[in-house]
Amino acid sequence: MAQHFLLSAKARSMSLIQIFTMTDEAAFDLFRESRWGDDYPVCPVCGCIDNHYFIKTRKQWRCKGCNHTFSVTSGTLFANHKLPLRIYLGAIALYTNTAKGFSALQLSRDLDVQYKTAFVMMHKIRESLIDMTMADKLNGEVEIDGAYVNGHVRPRNEKTDRVDLRVAENQNPNKRCIITIRKRGEKGEGAIKTKVFMVKSENQADMKKLADENIDNDATIHADEAKAYDPLHAKFEMKRVNHQERYKGKKGECTNQAESYFSRFRRMQHGQVHKMGTQNLAAYANEIAYREDTRRTSTGEIFADITSRCAKKPTSRNWCGYWQGNKAVEKLAA
Repeated sequence: MAQHFLLSAKARSMSLIQIFTMTDEAAFDLFRESRWGDDYPVCPVCGCIDNHYFIKTRKQWRCKGCNHTFSVTSGTLFANHKLPLRIYLGAIALYTNTAKGFSALQLSRDLDVQYKTAFVMMHKIRESLIDMTMADKLNGEVEIDGAYVNGHVRPRNEKTDRVDLRVAENQNPNKRCIITIRKRGEKGEGAIKTKVFMVKSENQADMKKLADENIDNDATIHADEAKAYDPLHAKFEMKRVNHQERYKGKKGECTNQAESYFSRFRRMQHGQVHKMGTQNLAAYANEIAYREDTRRTSTGEIFADITSRCAKKPTSRNWCGYWQGNKAVEKLAA
């Protein structure tokens, strides 16, 4: 039997020792390279690309075009940072080395920072994982499925006080459905691209809209027997599987890759984060989509990718001033 990728030496191309033994100069150079590569620094105000004046004592540049003074993190997710860059790189390294998510509480203990600092830091990293190619439609063999979160309602102690939880008015108002759409790779490769969306329930109108916007017309869709996917027969080639009878049909119809995504998500939900509000649920779901799509990528490559994303992503509107009252608004896909 072939060795699992995560157990191979190929998967371990970066360790925490490499990051935490870095000097401040090395951390500065790494972040600079992740942001601009070998090119000249770019002024975040006027966009001027030049060999700007470098102020060594402050580790900042002064723009030759507009005279603005900026640092290696100006205009990025880590703008106005108060901790050494090595700490932020360490947070990315810790985040990279986990396969099923990472809690802010554990990060705060590992880095010896306040929980609030770790919480915002983690969500800034999650924000960097938002894929700008999400507009591309998936083709080939595509699976679609949904899973409900935040739906648990604790029953009353006395039997006479209990209500029927199947009735909508008795259910948790924070209950949401995560819809995952996954493109299959070649035979035996599993899924290679994952999209996730938040909806209030698995219904026909939302499923039709999501399929139209995210799946190519020539694609073959695999789904279960839920009625929400019935309208898709009018536009797509469909393969349905009845999970009460089997997990995989004789012609390959199944949603096993979608279930694989939900399996990893549940492990993060129950084993790491424990509690997810509707406000940040999409960020957690997107994190697992990223982890699923990079499950056969080495830790060094993932670390370099996330660092580059954090260095190039603009300053967060949702997490800058979060503890002072700046909160993001929940956005549903449909």
